Amino acid sequence: MSRNLPESLTSQMVLPVIAAPMFLVSGPELVLAACKAGVIGSFPAPNARTVVMLDEWLRRINDELEIARQEEPRRRIAPWAANIIVHRSYKRMQADLELVVRHRAPLVITALGSPAPVVDAVHSYGGLVFADVNSVSFARKAVGAGVDGLILVSAGAGGHTGPISGFAFLDAVRAFWDGPVVLAGGIANGRAIRAAEVLGADLVYMGTRFIATCESLVSDEYRQMLIEATVEDILPTASFTGVTANMLKPSIRRAGLDPDHLKPRDAIDFDDPLSQMKPWKDIWSAGQAVGAIQKIQPVVELVADLRLEYAQVVDEERNAANPWIDSLIARQVIGDLRQ
Repeated sequence: MSRNLPESLTSQMVLPVIAAPMFLVSGPELVLAACKAGVIGSFPAPNARTVVMLDEWLRRINDELEIARQEEPRRRIAPWAANIIVHRSYKRMQADLELVVRHRAPLVITALGSPAPVVDAVHSYGGLVFADVNSVSFARKAVGAGVDGLILVSAGAGGHTGPISGFAFLDAVRAFWDGPVVLAGGIANGRAIRAAEVLGADLVYMGTRFIATCESLVSDEYRQMLIEATVEDILPTASFTGVTANMLKPSIRRAGLDPDHLKPRDAIDFDDPLSQMKPWKDIWSAGQAVGAIQKIQPVVELVADLRLEYAQVVDEERNAANPWIDSLIARQVIGDLRQ
């Protein structure tokens, strides 16, 4: 794991992966399965319809993970994360934050606004705050607000997405930030996880692959559509929530709409989470990694597959000769000899 990350976050992880929080997709079962498999599990607070339900979810996650750690002390069980909407229109933010603080979430992920209202509260008990950002200017503002890490939502990410290539985004952010960085957008397998590390990321966000797991909250029809979809079935549009999101064209057609002739939505309003529910319930999201989904599987099996893929790539790196590096070294030696 990266030296940029605190050991409290990584010591019990088996891969540098966060199962991304996804609206109407991530619930306690997915979070618990991910953590028990050794990757960070997360969920958006609004997925709990009420603050009472959120309280129950947070208590359950903490209790079940603690029991698992006691029963299998040698097993690597990763920490969990809560995702809070910090957009000014979201009226439940303070209530969500109070519960997250009460249950001492190890990691809090902010989205759709400034993380400033969250930082001090989470730091008060030793928690970490990572800000979900989709532009370099937002990344700078988040750093100024005192976050512990940045999640770079790049082009290709499912759900609310970003416009910048992960290559360019990460490079631009590393010019002013040497702290933890999570890269999101089109990351589909163990090779992509390793590639993100080579680029300079410490962790990756992986969402789309986890939608098709047995533990997600989605319907079997949604899972089947993911198996059948390709990258060409992904449409970035702001027509449903007012924020650009990657949606599945087949689900748009299934709802009786034409993906090529959608009406724009001007306003962004998170005052009532239920007001956002219909688009996400009827129009389904996915990222550009959708083509990697070949089957429905439990989280533990998915993580095992990712670990194998990752290990194979690392093994290739150790054993393969690299002609580009050899050539560069040779040129340097020749240059030294000519001086």
